[in-house]
Amino acid sequence: MRVKCVICDKIEAIEDETLLAKRLRNRPIHTYLCNECYKRITEKTKARIDTGNFRLYRTRTEKEDW
Repeated sequence: MRVKCVICDKIEAIEDETLLAKRLRNRPIHTYLCNECYKRITEKTKARIDTGNFRLYRTRTEKEDW
């Protein structure tokens, strides 16, 4: 299966039987990142977290009073 990185537009080939290929076929919301872009994003995110200025906004789950 040929896939294209969303960030750098690099085209790579992955095996058809892998879990990643199945996810990309069945759910179009999943996007592909090449290993270089994935590592770069991971390193930059960790560096931002270490600075203390990074806030992850998650939705709060409210408890129900049942």
